[in-house]
Amino acid sequence: MDYTRRELGRLVLASVPLTTLFPRMGFGAAKPNSTFAGVRVGMNVPYNYPSGTTDHPRTMAVDDVIAKTASLGVSTVELRSQPIELFLGAPMDVLEPGRGAEMQKAAGALRAWRLKSDPSKATDVRKKFGAAGITADIIKFDNIYNFTDAETDYAFALAKAAGARVISCELEVEGAKRLGIFADKHAMMVGYHGHTKTPADMFTKAFAAAKHNGANLDIGHYIAGNLGDPVDFIKKYHDRITHIHVKDRQKQKADGNDGDNVPFGKGDTPIKAVLQTIRDNKWPIDAIIEYEYKAPGTDPMAEMAKCVEYCKKALEG
Repeated sequence: MDYTRRELGRLVLASVPLTTLFPRMGFGAAKPNSTFAGVRVGMNVPYNYPSGTTDHPRTMAVDDVIAKTASLGVSTVELRSQPIELFLGAPMDVLEPGRGAEMQKAAGALRAWRLKSDPSKATDVRKKFGAAGITADIIKFDNIYNFTDAETDYAFALAKAAGARVISCELEVEGAKRLGIFADKHAMMVGYHGHTKTPADMFTKAFAAAKHNGANLDIGHYIAGNLGDPVDFIKKYHDRITHIHVKDRQKQKADGNDGDNVPFGKGDTPIKAVLQTIRDNKWPIDAIIEYEYKAPGTDPMAEMAKCVEYCKKALEG
């Protein structure tokens, strides 16, 4: 645990700007800036944000994503592809399909839409984020291992047009071998995301397959799955790490089950040590907050503001 509960409460109450805790009150108009001591702290969006509907958990209008991000004072995001493609005209029912046969049908319809679309138009999304002082540095694609070659080329073109330097996706070693060919072809890094059952050797196998295969290390999952010390992983593979996911989780339980997600500062994840290691070595690794803990009776956006402030305090302390 990096801070005591009392210390965390005091730093939040004393340090969080009113514009962060109460964005709707309209205080100030400065553009967001969440680079602290040289480390860029961002949000996983729209994954982190309350959508207001269970029907569309991954797809949110670009303007809404921007407004929520700016209200937190955050200036960089890992953005899912769905908001971009919704902005470009993809039908909601193919972006957020049902299960089973509906999902398969939607995948075909989305592929057909993509191959008729112009990914360069995603520059308009980049401009909208840029006007708000936010960069979409990383674009995440779901089900990318099922893409055809043409669809994979489209994904890289879309991400580049949106202003990203990285594509992210879940890690499957065999899939990473094929995707790495496209990463090298487009000279664009892919950050593969691991979970509690993703040991270091899965990442190293992906690294060996392609020059532009990298890691999106989730430091909370690493602790919860008893996979080792994320600081050691980062020191060893820093030149392959595109970004980390920041969350606090408890250690693996005695019965072998994964440790729980908890508010920042209440778990066993060495958030402070990880962030300061990145800071002290000046490594270009974004720290993307992934909000997953449950805090009944609280406003998720206010909780995310606390997460940002926790990271800021860790980096500037």
